[in-house]
Formats: sequence, structure tokens, C-alpha cells
Amino acid sequence: MHAGESLVLGFQHYILTLGMTVLIPTVLVPEMGGGDAEKAKVIQSLLFVSGASTFLQTWLGTRLPTVVVGSYSYIIPIMSIVHAKRFSKYTDPYERFTHTIRGINGALIASGGFHAVIGFLGLWRGAVRFLSPLSVVPYVTFTGIGLYHLGFPMLAKCVEVGLPALVVMVFISQYLNPIMSPERPIYDRFAVLFSTAIAWLFAQILTSTGVYNHKSESTQNSCRTDRAGLITASPWIYLPFIPFEWGIPTFNFGEALAMIAASFVSLFECTGTFYAAARYAGGTPVPPQVISRGTGWVGVATFLSGTIGSVTGCTASVENAGLMALTRAGSRRVIRISAGFMIFFSVFGKFGAIFASIPLPIIAALNCVFFGYVTSAGLDFLQFCNINSFRTKFVMGFSFFLGISIPQYFKEYYHVKHQQGWFNDVISVIFMSHTTVAALVAFVLDITLSRDDDEARKDCGLPWWEKFSVYSEDHRNDEFYKLPWKLNVFFPAR
Repeated sequence: MHAGESLVLGFQHYILTLGMTVLIPTVLVPEMGGGDAEKAKVIQSLLFVSGASTFLQTWLGTRLPTVVVGSYSYIIPIMSIVHAKRFSKYTDPYERFTHTIRGINGALIASGGFHAVIGFLGLWRGAVRFLSPLSVVPYVTFTGIGLYHLGFPMLAKCVEVGLPALVVMVFISQYLNPIMSPERPIYDRFAVLFSTAIAWLFAQILTSTGVYNHKSESTQNSCRTDRAGLITASPWIYLPFIPFEWGIPTFNFGEALAMIAASFVSLFECTGTFYAAARYAGGTPVPPQVISRGTGWVGVATFLSGTIGSVTGCTASVENAGLMALTRAGSRRVIRISAGFMIFFSVFGKFGAIFASIPLPIIAALNCVFFGYVTSAGLDFLQFCNINSFRTKFVMGFSFFLGISIPQYFKEYYHVKHQQGWFNDVISVIFMSHTTVAALVAFVLDITLSRDDDEARKDCGLPWWEKFSVYSEDHRNDEFYKLPWKLNVFFPAR
């Protein structure tokens, strides 16, 4: 892969990270009392955290070509902080924003510390080593399926832009290469750029011709290309890495516990993404030791997010793992180039704001494809299980059903009868996560149902899986996961 191609592929990964990077501050900052200027700075801070943390993950974490982004799982405890009674006394919107974000930052620092400790001390490794291909199937599958609300439901907020974007994306990525028969498969590899440019131009035409002039406020915010407010609000140059941009963080015990629960959910999310990324990058199944140190660095990312004034914790990006499947470019260099774009545009805000103004329904259309790729990565592990076994059918069916049904119940309860309080937030954030519920159900069933006889072990794929459970058992692990500068001595293979 030559340098120019790597540069374009890295830019595609950068474009894809903007979806979550823009969405979360767009939801939270107005609720906190902030305006476009505050939203732009928070987006730049989150973009810098993503870029710096992606560098750390590819060098010192799992070393997989994965991107670190803001996590939507933190929304529930963050919204509880935003609506806390102690901040309602501030009548000035900017003053309320600064006090609220300081409270959020304090809780993020606590949850990031928890996440890092669980990873670096090897506690997460101790849990992951009991997994089998059977329990990994719902784990990884729901890492993609569980984000369905960020796919078509978000696309449908502006269906006249989002649906054409989805159709164009599928056509370019799946049908255009066979039709055009180019010497090299360029259309699927660069489908994100082609699709985004076409859909963005279409949205610009609809905006310029006044189609949305008399539409509702929500429709205009979702569809128009001039409603983000980021280009005018973003400074030309901004230093997003200055600690405590909005003041010294404040700490509240209950809010920290609720945020730690979101961090626990992030552990499940990023682990599922690591397995999917390894599958599409052509690596061996990620050893528990490598998973643990990778999650440790995700915790560092959340800690950094709280330190420099962002508004959410971090996780490994599901959509970027899906893009890797489409492009078939499992390269660390490509991901590091995308991290370079993130850091560059987080500092030079005016330029970054142009791309950050892409209507979110267009990004949601891309997510429909990439979340699907990650979902199929989970189903890949079925080939190592005996799918004719009724034990396998029970574990799969039961974990899939409860992975959908339990979060649905808690979502309905949360929206109808939600009561503020850290305990309610802890329960809600854990049981509203499809990935966490499906993974826990499958894990418990898999280790409690008999593994004593050879037939049961073959049913869940353990004979194939066990050699990857210890880092030193497969010499290929060094090729994919060995740390640079002889740092492996600090993370001994166990």
C-alpha cells in the first residue's frame, strides 16, 4: 500500500469518527447551557482525546488497528449530572455550563481511573480467559447490533438525505467494482469518501434551494448543512490539550459510581470491538493479556477526557472496525494517519468544522453498513462451535433473546418512570446495554453448563480456542501484539 492510498484511507477513518464525536456534544452541550462556541470547543477536545488515545492504543495497547472514540454508553449518568439540582441554581447559561462540565469531568476522572486499574492490573484478563468461541459469538455480535439506534433511526431523522446516502453507499461498495471491473478494487475501498461527498452535495442542494425553509426545527437541524453552527463558532486555532479548560473538576460520590458503571459497560464494548478488529485484520484471537492492557489504555483515554474538559468517556470504535472490513486494510499506519488528522483538525478548528458539519443522517447511513460488518464478525466464531448441539442452540438463542429483551424493558422503564439517583443510573446503564447483557448471559451459561467431557468442550470450540488463551502458546501473537522497545517485560505472558 503506497503512501497516498494510506493517506486517503486514514482520512476515511477520520470522517467516520466525526459521527460520535459530533453527536454526543450536540446532544449534551445545549442541555448544559452551552452555545455553539462551547460545543465547538468540546468537540475539538473530544477529537484530540480520540487522536492521542488512538496513537497510544496502536503503539502500547492492543496494537490492533482500532480507533478510540467517545462512548454513547456514558449518556445516562452524564444526563443525570446535567439535571442535578445543585446546578439548577445557576441562572446564567454559561455559568451553569462551566459548573456542569466540571462535575462531569470529575466523574470521568474517577471512572477512567477505575477502567485503567481493571485493565492494567490484569483483572479483566482474569475474566476474559474463561471465554470460548460460543460465548464470544453473542459478545461480538451484539457489539454491532446493540448500536442499532445509531443506524436507521438516526438516518430516518432526515430520510430524504439519509436513505439516498445508504443506497449510494451499498451500490458503490458492493456493486460498482463488478460493473466497472477496474484493475484495482478502488470503489469499495474508497466508498466512504464517494458516498459522503455525493450525499453531502445532495443535502447542500436541498438546503440552498430552500426545501427546508418552512420545515420544523428538528428537521432543519438534522437535514440542513448550515445548522451545525460549528464553522462560525470554531476558533481558527485552539489548544484542546490544556488541562482543566473549564476549571477544576468537582467530585460527587454517587455520580462517580454511576459513571463507573458506564465504564464497566465500555469494558464490554471495547473488548467486543477488539475481537472484531483482530478478525478483520487477520490476527490471531486476541489473548486475554492483550485485551486487558488495551482496556487499560481506554481507561487512560477516559481519564484524559475528564482532564482536558471533554464530556464523555471513551471506547473502541465499532464503526471503524467495520470500515476496516470493507477496505480490507488492517494497517496500523492507516489508523495512525487517521489519528494525525484528528489531532490536526482538533487544533485548527475552522478546517475541522467544515467536515464536522456533515449532517448526522449521512454518517448514520454509513453506520448501517459498518455495524453490520461487526455483527457478522461475531457470527464468524460459530464455525468453531458445534451448531448442531442443543447446548449450543440454547446458549445462543437465550443470550440473543435476553440481549434484546432486557435492554428493551429497561429503556421503556427509563423513559417512562425514570427517577434520578445514582443507584437507578447504575442499574439502567448496565441493563440498557445490549452488549453487556448478551455477553454476561452467554458467559454465565457457557461456564456453568458442563465443560467436563470432550464432547461438551468441542461444542463450544475450546480445543481450537485454548491455544490462544495464553500469549506464549502461539508464536504468531508476537507478530501482532508484541510491544515496542521491549516493553513486553512489563506485561508478562500469562
